[in-house]
Amino acid sequence: MSGQLFDKIIGKSMSRRSFLKWSGAVTAPVVVGGFVGKSQIASKVMAASTENELINEQILTTCSTINCGGRCLIKAHIKDGVITRLSTDAKEDKFEMPQLRGCIRGRGYRQFVYNPDRLKYPMKRVGKRGEGKFEQISWEEAIDYIANELTRITKQYGPASRYSNYASGHSGSIIGAGNMIQRLFALTGGYLGYYNSYSSAQVTHATNYTYGTTQTGNSLDTLSDSKLIILWGHNPVETRFGLTDYYLRKAKEAGVKIVVIDPRQSDTAVTLADEWIAIAPTTDAAMMDGMMYVIISENLHDQTFLDKYCIGFDEEHMPEGIPTGESLKSYILGDKDGVPKTPEWAEKICKVPADIIRKLAREYATNKPSALMTGWGPQRQAYGEQYVRGGTALAAITGNVGIKGGWASGTGYISLVKTTAVPKGKNPLGDLSIPCFLWTDAVVRGTEMGAKDGVNGLPEGHETLPTSIKAIFNLAGNTLINQHSDCNRTAEILKDESLAELIVVSDVFMTPSAKFADILLPSNTFMERWDIGTTWAPSQHAILSQQCIESMYESKADYEWLTMLAKKLGIEQEFTEGKTQMDWIKWSIEESRKKDPNFPTFEEFQKMGVYQVSLDKSYIAFEDQIKDPANNKFETPSGKIEIFSKDLWDMNDHEEIPAIAKYIPSWEGPQDPLIKKYPLQLIGWHYKRRCHSTFDNNKWLEEAGPQVMWMNKKDAMERNIKDGDKASVFNDRGEVHIPVKLTNRVIPGTVAIPQGAWWAPDKNGIDQRGAINTLTSQRPSPLAKGNPQHTNLVEVKKA
Repeated sequence: MSGQLFDKIIGKSMSRRSFLKWSGAVTAPVVVGGFVGKSQIASKVMAASTENELINEQILTTCSTINCGGRCLIKAHIKDGVITRLSTDAKEDKFEMPQLRGCIRGRGYRQFVYNPDRLKYPMKRVGKRGEGKFEQISWEEAIDYIANELTRITKQYGPASRYSNYASGHSGSIIGAGNMIQRLFALTGGYLGYYNSYSSAQVTHATNYTYGTTQTGNSLDTLSDSKLIILWGHNPVETRFGLTDYYLRKAKEAGVKIVVIDPRQSDTAVTLADEWIAIAPTTDAAMMDGMMYVIISENLHDQTFLDKYCIGFDEEHMPEGIPTGESLKSYILGDKDGVPKTPEWAEKICKVPADIIRKLAREYATNKPSALMTGWGPQRQAYGEQYVRGGTALAAITGNVGIKGGWASGTGYISLVKTTAVPKGKNPLGDLSIPCFLWTDAVVRGTEMGAKDGVNGLPEGHETLPTSIKAIFNLAGNTLINQHSDCNRTAEILKDESLAELIVVSDVFMTPSAKFADILLPSNTFMERWDIGTTWAPSQHAILSQQCIESMYESKADYEWLTMLAKKLGIEQEFTEGKTQMDWIKWSIEESRKKDPNFPTFEEFQKMGVYQVSLDKSYIAFEDQIKDPANNKFETPSGKIEIFSKDLWDMNDHEEIPAIAKYIPSWEGPQDPLIKKYPLQLIGWHYKRRCHSTFDNNKWLEEAGPQVMWMNKKDAMERNIKDGDKASVFNDRGEVHIPVKLTNRVIPGTVAIPQGAWWAPDKNGIDQRGAINTLTSQRPSPLAKGNPQHTNLVEVKKA
């Protein structure tokens, strides 16, 4: 498709000027998260279609199955096989069943589908890995090459050498790309699996040690019953956690005070917060300790709740065999180490004034019920598990667990809608798996990796992996390099063909990851296939992602070409079970109806477009445990909320994996001596114009949200940097050149780069786009082995 035709299609109903005007409106303080109602903007967009265009127009409901937290309802208006415009949910907005209105990203989907830079046909690498030099081949040639190499590698190294890389660009509920390749691997001998995610490794691990489950969220309607809501590192206005921002706005309208704690004054802080508390990155657990000191020393804790439901708060309620002085209360008061964790102690670390810590602690403890909602950003750091455990401890000691208007903190998962994915099948290698963040280690030193590296399911008689990774399938994801830490080190690993001997990539565009493929396959988009989309937690609705147009060029869904590969390997029937993609959709819906009789049939779903659970009855995590503890134990070893975890204690690494929540100074944090060389802390954030790295090549979205680094005016003045200057941001891992936005919306001593920009090194290896992972570390967190991508020290100077 030519660029001229592309411009004609995408500009047919909404001009660039109108798009930018709309996108600006969604971030204004009076509009939260893209909710605009029956606005003049919507009227203008509707008026842009002439009467002639509406003749024979077909309208299909769909949603994206990229890794977006919102899953907005999109209506594709189609004429002559072309999507001419998009509209969104316009039903009456009700508290029990809100609108599912699209944000700026949803409005930009046509620019994604009809982008002239889409990959159009299969290609084989002809240059060095990473150069991005390819030649066109046929689908048959591509499948033959993959089958032959996969067979060779499996025979030479064994099935454990085969790995499907963590990715989320196609995260549909039914036919996710990663599940499908693992299904094929399982049918041909097995594979090395992975666990965790880049988003939530630390929070899921740590929450489990407190509650025994990650299902710790209440239905969002209960937020209006709170007296205080603390959003700690939580930015749902931009990240779009389902309908969270809608219910927060309703809570605010009901008079609930909202406090945001974040190193950066996010759009959530601007639009929703009564108070923004700026905190130094990686120090959240110190501030939590300071709050607990106030609550305990002023006798504001709920001792009755603690005695009945918890273990490990004080010395009187500890597991057997634990030495004296190891309870949370003893640590906070400094009984053992002689250091009371006072607000003044915390202030020196986290940079939040002691009087603000003291005031917030009192408000949280005395305004019951209160909801402490810990976002996932602060847990993506060196010791992010401690921040998570600290949040759950605060919720427990104040008795805000299991009550309406409270919040148990931690992961916050709640699944009101349950869908059924195509089964991967049983891996013949059992549970053999690695933490997904450590895949580069498994390429370089896989045969050295064992239980201490988080390897699960090692074969009997093996203390390490039987082989390193030799074949990588990277389907629908940019984590092969762009979203993984330390791009420069990762690139060197991928370039070495003696390490990974086969890299297969399927994608929509020539992303930085795609450039490292040996075989590069053109994927179709979510508007060219069927699936079902659900939101991030808490999930309240599912949308049928209908196929709107035929696949463009020679692109295929991953299920299509994997079926071709399965046929070549002689397992087509076992792989497909005789089902097409549509058959699997219908199968999934029927399986989902077994779990939820209210889930619609396929015919009903196609007509409705969306299955949305009405919140006419609130759901409260752990309500049964609190109301009837005798018959409803917590899913922990003790059956109680484990403020002190005996399982963590038994790991015998008390400095880095303590049994209670503790502040541990981070490497590359404010107390690291390296700060003398690199005096600024670098963090990232999820930008409203991207879903992770998806849409970075969308020019309209770039104008709505340019890639710039936020820098406090004080830090800029010390470096003679002016607003709009291009800066060099660097540390020992790499260097980035990026324009600077001077603002007091970020705490002094911290700079912030929105994550997801496509890595674009020049001939000297200096990234010219602003890819934050040029500067991040591959050192994992100690417990979850999760990514620490907000733990970085850098220096900044004029480029």
